[in-house]
Amino acid sequence: MAENYLVSDRSHCVRNKIIGDKKRHMGKKLAFLAWTLAASGLIAPAFALEDSVGKAGINALRLHQSPYNLTGRKIAIGQVEIGRPGKFGLDKVVSWNPPFNLGGLFHQNRSASSNTFVDNHAAMVATVMVSTDKRLSGVAPGAKLYASAVGPLKRSGQPQECLSTQHVAQQNGGDVRAINFSFGESLQRDPRTDAKLDGNALLTQCIDWSSRVHDVIYVIAGNQGKGGIPIPTDHFNGITTAYSTKRRGQFTKVDFANLSAKPQGIGRKLIKREINVGPRRAINLIAPGSNIAIYNLNGKITRTSGTSFAAPHITGSVALLQEFGDSILAGKRQTDLLKSDRWSMDSRRHEVMKAVLLNSADKIQDKGDGLLLGMSRTLLSKNNSTWLNSDAYWNEKIPLDIQLGTGHLNVFRAYQQFSSGQWSPQSSVASRGWDYGSLPIYSYKEYVIEQPLQEGSYASVTLTWDRLVELVDENQNQKFDLGENFRDRGLNNLNIYLMSVDQKYTIDSVCSSTSEVDSVEHIFCRIPKTGRYKIRVDYLQRVNQNTQPYALAWWTVPSP
Repeated sequence: MAENYLVSDRSHCVRNKIIGDKKRHMGKKLAFLAWTLAASGLIAPAFALEDSVGKAGINALRLHQSPYNLTGRKIAIGQVEIGRPGKFGLDKVVSWNPPFNLGGLFHQNRSASSNTFVDNHAAMVATVMVSTDKRLSGVAPGAKLYASAVGPLKRSGQPQECLSTQHVAQQNGGDVRAINFSFGESLQRDPRTDAKLDGNALLTQCIDWSSRVHDVIYVIAGNQGKGGIPIPTDHFNGITTAYSTKRRGQFTKVDFANLSAKPQGIGRKLIKREINVGPRRAINLIAPGSNIAIYNLNGKITRTSGTSFAAPHITGSVALLQEFGDSILAGKRQTDLLKSDRWSMDSRRHEVMKAVLLNSADKIQDKGDGLLLGMSRTLLSKNNSTWLNSDAYWNEKIPLDIQLGTGHLNVFRAYQQFSSGQWSPQSSVASRGWDYGSLPIYSYKEYVIEQPLQEGSYASVTLTWDRLVELVDENQNQKFDLGENFRDRGLNNLNIYLMSVDQKYTIDSVCSSTSEVDSVEHIFCRIPKTGRYKIRVDYLQRVNQNTQPYALAWWTVPSP
């Protein structure tokens, strides 16, 4: 008999209930998960998804249009959840033809059987990423989605979730650019004694291993509310998101439901258990996730909220950027980048995607003079503070704000960052660009910005690299198998500095990011006076390998 059920997610929005769902009996099988997803109320086509994908949200619709024409064509992305989206013709529960471009559906590492593990939550998450419907267009309607269902919690755990993850990463000939995680595991189910968010859960290590081995960027939904499912939000190599809500017609404020605050006051013990152990921050990037209008399993438009729906905005954005990058590599876009060495296969690296997305995020709205890098919104924390009030702004040891990360996703600005091209430190670099390189231990590289920078403007610089996790491959088949584990070899320590071009010592830098626990360094600081500057990437503390690959993105304002 076919097994159908309702899946747990991170939304914890008990106020939401899907209306018009003809299969309510599926949810009764797992009534104890009623605190999970989904949507409240049927709506007329108010196009809240269009809001979140449009200018009020991440500004992806601009990239869909001419002259950019980016929809994620020929780019494969992935989805791993307890359940999977339905497919018309395969699943009887799907009474309409969902507007998805599905590359493959699976149960763990096998092809999906009809009518099994079809899930409303997974279908709604897929809508955000790849809906081709004209009323509710997804972020990347041209991308191919590969989705794997882990299956019922009573018969699966982190090993099966890792197996599903690996299988999705190997699809499309091993070329999947991003994988969405709008679910997770609770610490209560983790088999470790006194389990904590310290990066050592099997699923967390699996993600950090896979990101490096399969070269894929993982996007993880952050924690919300009590009784959360925090594993694998303590990963290092991907992106963890919180979600924003609309204020005055624009997604500008971190929603109160996000569990991303310092552990104090009421709920201190709960918050402490659901954020990372130690000083390392969990949230990297904010994306829209409040009152999003999407199709449910029955083809009804519903509203829903949660980080489960913020994460696919980021995953879909990767597909748009990767389509652009691949079109340059294929010579299909006539651009100045083709006239020089400003583009390479490095554009596909997951570290580059992470650096580009984080560095281009909106923090403070530009006044129109360009000094704030053309940012389109001022992002507010739950207590209405901005990034300029953050400890991440003034403390060089803290690269990420605990609630805001580096800011709010703006995929059009990410396109501007990415399209500036790759610049090598072997010669002077443009005021905006990115690079993928490596450093031997006890060395540094300097990126000398060719043009003088404008006094009073701001500089944004982001450095990303991987924690090294290795598979304990007992049967030597170079794949994770049930019963196998991973070995954490730790995180090498890299730093970045913004310095005047004639400065020799980092102690004299204008600003810096020198976290000892993060795989991200981020600078956002004001230029004190007009002049020439350089960015230094420094590798002075080795934990594992002698040579460390990294990605760097920068955005500055040249003097007129």
